[in-house]
Amino acid sequence: MELTEIIKNAGIVGAGGAGFPTHVKLNTKAECFIVNAAECEPLIETDKFLCRTFPDKIVGAAAIAAAHLGAKRTVIALKGKYRAEIDALRRAVENSGAKIELFEMPSFYPAGDEQSMVQMVTGRTVPERGIPIEVGAVVDNVGTMFNLFEAVKDGKPVCDKYLSVVGEVREPVMLHVPIGTKVTECIEKAEPKIKDYAVIIGGPMMGKILADPREISESVVTKTTGNIIVLHPDHYLIRRSEVSIERIKKQAKSACIQCRMCTDLCPRYLIGHKIRPNMIMRNLWREDLITDNEEFGQYFGEAVNCCDCGLCEMFSCPMHLSPRKINVYMKQKLRERGIKVEKTPDPSALDIIELHRVPTERLVTRLGLSDYYPLHAHECLELSPDEVYIPFSQHIGKPAEPCKSAGEQVEKGELLAAAAEGALSANIHSSISGFILSIDGKGAQIRRKEEKA
Repeated sequence: MELTEIIKNAGIVGAGGAGFPTHVKLNTKAECFIVNAAECEPLIETDKFLCRTFPDKIVGAAAIAAAHLGAKRTVIALKGKYRAEIDALRRAVENSGAKIELFEMPSFYPAGDEQSMVQMVTGRTVPERGIPIEVGAVVDNVGTMFNLFEAVKDGKPVCDKYLSVVGEVREPVMLHVPIGTKVTECIEKAEPKIKDYAVIIGGPMMGKILADPREISESVVTKTTGNIIVLHPDHYLIRRSEVSIERIKKQAKSACIQCRMCTDLCPRYLIGHKIRPNMIMRNLWREDLITDNEEFGQYFGEAVNCCDCGLCEMFSCPMHLSPRKINVYMKQKLRERGIKVEKTPDPSALDIIELHRVPTERLVTRLGLSDYYPLHAHECLELSPDEVYIPFSQHIGKPAEPCKSAGEQVEKGELLAAAAEGALSANIHSSISGFILSIDGKGAQIRRKEEKA
């Protein structure tokens, strides 16, 4: 069977980002294949754990994917400070005999950003709003490689997830859980130090913030969940997320001092993309005065090149303004007006790029996370919930379409919902053996069947 068919059947999607279906990403040829093991955001432990614990699987999967792509160069990119992970991977590479490079990156944010990584590894800049294959590269996350190896070698679909739980817990832990496990059960397993808490699913910069207790209780682990951060509800990151866009706009109009730090430290600006957040902020007062779409695009079109990394508002701005949220707002306005923004031809990185990267340690201090940053997960715990809720949209594109009914019994690994035909989609499998309590176009609730004594 073709590799892409195996991957599609297993329901593999990008495990460290938005969940792009991997069978589509690998349906090409490339000069360079990069495994992203840089753990982009602080406090996330998952990629490091996978590299230390399953180096042979990561290296084996990288070799399989690179051979399929016809890649002349295969790279595992990770931060140079990850010595234990580098040593484990290096031994695995030597044992396999595969021609795989370990590319050691400095510790900066966002080192794991796909386009920043491609530029650093290959010296080429991916075009604005483009993808790495446009410069001959394909990038996949460590977790995706782990799932690929298990699918190819053992025929396993994606049913489980390794993730870290950090922050206000007894100590950071790794968990191995069925997909569809409640986030609250993961937190309880990690022994939270506080009763009332807010949660960030993912990293502190780009993760999804949940402050409403009901929303937290309804949230479940998906194929893309790599980390859970438990914080006090009044933590700076939580309070900042609750500010309305109207207030953010008023603050920008009144307090932006045009220091240019948001632009000068912008990762996409540094790799050569046309994006100047300070100019969007400077011209915000014009928004309601401009009726001509061409003029509107001239003033605000660069917002489409924002990658939403958040560095501008969480580190760069001395006035604590929110250029990222303004860019997100302007992207929506450009879509509503039907304005298409041209790409910059042949972008290249600026000479100052090495001097303007933001060290992760300094970012952590600015975020108020220094108490948690020195702590690392050393233990992996298994979690076997009695019930799971498995969403059918855990990936970019159309939700999978259910192929089972309520009342049916399913085994772990059995197909629950098939990738939508003729669309970007991915298969979804049952993560436990049990009975389907309910199922619709959004997902399925499954109760584990009791084991016989």
